[in-house]
Formats: sequence, C-alpha cells, structure tokens
Amino acid sequence: MAASGDRAMVPGTYWAWLGGTALSLVGVQAMAFAMAWAAAGQGARFAALVPTAIVLPRVLLLLVGGAVADRVGAWLVLIASNAAMIVVTVALAAAAWSTLDLRLPLLLTALAIGTVDAFQLPSSGSMPRRLVPPDVLARAMSARQLAGQLALFAGPPLGGLLLGVAGLAGAALTNTATFLAMLAALLVVRPAAERSPDALKAGTNHGRSRDARTAGDGGTGSGSPASAAFDGLRLAWSVPVLRAALLVTGVVAGFLLPVGTLLVPLLARQRGWSPSAAGAVVAAMAAGTAVVGVGVLLRGASRRPGMVAAVGLLVAALGVIILAAGRTPSPAVLAGVLVGVGSGCFATHVGPLVLAATPLTHLARVQSVLVLVQSLPLLVTANAFGLVAEATDVAAVLYGCAGVLAVTGLTALAVPTLHRSSGSSAPAGVRRPNI
Repeated sequence: MAASGDRAMVPGTYWAWLGGTALSLVGVQAMAFAMAWAAAGQGARFAALVPTAIVLPRVLLLLVGGAVADRVGAWLVLIASNAAMIVVTVALAAAAWSTLDLRLPLLLTALAIGTVDAFQLPSSGSMPRRLVPPDVLARAMSARQLAGQLALFAGPPLGGLLLGVAGLAGAALTNTATFLAMLAALLVVRPAAERSPDALKAGTNHGRSRDARTAGDGGTGSGSPASAAFDGLRLAWSVPVLRAALLVTGVVAGFLLPVGTLLVPLLARQRGWSPSAAGAVVAAMAAGTAVVGVGVLLRGASRRPGMVAAVGLLVAALGVIILAAGRTPSPAVLAGVLVGVGSGCFATHVGPLVLAATPLTHLARVQSVLVLVQSLPLLVTANAFGLVAEATDVAAVLYGCAGVLAVTGLTALAVPTLHRSSGSSAPAGVRRPNI
C-alpha cells in the first residue's frame, strides 16, 4: 500500500489532536529538563527522589485511571487532566519565584504530575485507536512517536534556555501555555474522540460504538470498578504477544529511560558540562528516534516488529557504552543519536504491536498496564542509580545499563513470540478473551 495513500486516509481530527499533543509535549519536556537540572543541583540522591515522586502515585493509580477512561470516556479524562496541569504549573512558577529552597516545591510538583499522569497517560495512549481507522494505525502511531521525539529534541534545549533567561518559573509558565493549547485541540476533536473508527468501518455510524459504551465493564454491561481496573492486567497476561512485549518493555523502561532523564544531567554535572550541553545530549537522543519515526511514517513499519525492536535494544546498548566512555560533550552527542535510533526502533514497533493486539473494550486499561510496566522499574532503578552514582561514578551506572539492554535484546531475539510476531494483523480482528 502506498505511503501517500495511507497518509491521506488519516482523519484531520487526528492531526488536530496530534498537533496539540506535540506542542504540549514540548512544554512538558522543557519543564522536565528544568526540574531535573534544579534537582541535580541538590545532589544525586535528591535528583533520584524527584522522578520517584512522579512514578509512585502513577504506579498506584494507573489501573484506576485506565478503568475510569474506559468507563467515562478518554476525552473527559484528558480535559480534566490538562486543566489540572495548568493549576500545577502555575503553582510551581509561583513557588519558584517566592522561595530559594526548591526542594519542597519540586517534590510536591512531582507528586502532582504523577497523579495526573495516572489518568492522562492511558487516555492519551488510547486516542490513536479511537481517532484512526485500523488500516492506518501503524502510520498514525509513528506520527505520534515522531511528534514525541521532536518534542524531546526541542524541549530540553528550550528548558536550558528558559533556565538561563527566566529560571524554573519561566519553564513552568511556558508549559502552562502549551496545556492551554492542548485544551483547545481537545475541543476540536471531541466528536471523533467519542466514536470508534473500528465500529464505523463495520457500518456503525451513530455516536459511540457499543464497545465504547460497555468499555467500563469489560463489554458485559456489569462489573465492579475494582474488577474493571484489573481487567487490563488479566487480558495482558492472557495474550502471549502482549505478555512478552510488556515484560521486555518493563526491562527497557528501567534501564533505558533513566539514561536521558536522570543519568545525563548527573553525568554533565560530574564532568563540568553546561546545562545547554546536557540538553544537547538529550536532544540528540530525540533526534535519533525522530529519524526512525520519519522512516516508519514514510515507509511503514516492519512486518517483523518484534525482531526490529530487539535489534534496536542492541543499538541503544552500544550508544550507552559510548556515552559512558566519552569525556566531552561532542562524543556524548553522537552517542545520544545512537541511543535514540535504538530506542526509536524499539518504540515505533512495540507500541503498535501492543495497541493492535488490544480489544476496543480494553484500550485504556491495557495502555494503563503498558505505562505501569514502564513505571514500576523506575521506582527501583532511579533510586538505585542515584545511590550508586553518588558513591562511585555515573559512567559505572551507564555501563551497567548497557549490559542489561544488550542481554534483553538478545533474549528478545530468542523468544519466538516476539521475533516471529507480525505487524500485519488488524486490531479489529482481535477477539476479546473471556475474562
């Protein structure tokens, strides 16, 4: 199928939502870098405590957030989440202006972000499936991945610039403006967000599909909120492809995600680099991932997504090794590109594989499980990395991460469920297990 034809079939409402999402992500990444830099100035242990404060409430509330989104609707959850983040960012800006000790404001902001994330992330993760027909889902998700990486590319340098010009408060208020833009985009896409392209393709053209109406109870019309919250876990474990993909994703989250969010700022401070140099390394990671995203958007994803994802982990491991070995920002930036390419190969192929294998009735709940397996390892690794980096050297932590990523990549290549998986199966053909 021609790439141009695929792109023409992606609805305009999806691009409106994606545009607002991309702009919001730029603000999020700018503030995240500013918060990470401010936290790193308080020592490695405190720098690790801030991401922990984000992850902990996220982990505790994710299953609830997914169930709420499937029950009341992802659009309503996203509206409430963006409104809440406007309040949070304004409060952080006010605190940054009024106090010299930023430790308490940073921790409180991190806790608030994690709480909102628990509801926002499952809803946002389900939106491509809600807005886009099944036959162009892979390209639509690649566009979303590309938008995220472009935000990662632009956000950290912007955060470094804002730190120099207006401080942490400036980064927070910039994020406020992007959340306002996201609210406007959500108002545009509301009609499309409340109906299912899968159902429309099958000839159901009135309002929400039955899948969307019954999503909160697993498609049965009954069930307690607690049961609905855990349905995503039961389904993910019962589908072999989902189970394998989520397990690998958990390992990757624990040992690859902290490289840019925690270890690069710590490495930069340890080696005397400037904030802009650290931001350039993180941006290089995003640029490498963006290159992969453009390729997938234009040419389509591989028919063997599991194999490509596994190879991507090996490439990322090599980049982390080079990052640890480099003593100046220049080789670190080149290493960042390599890490980004490997990370992009993994993310652009595992993400559609998980979403395509999920029934419409459980979209947000499985997305909550996906975010959960990305968040739980961070509770352990972020704090462990902070302790080890403070006691020894950041490079030693990076070498350890590279080793785990390499072993995981080789293991994924040896697991038939993943390396033989096909990306050609349509989401609409997935049958919901009897759970």
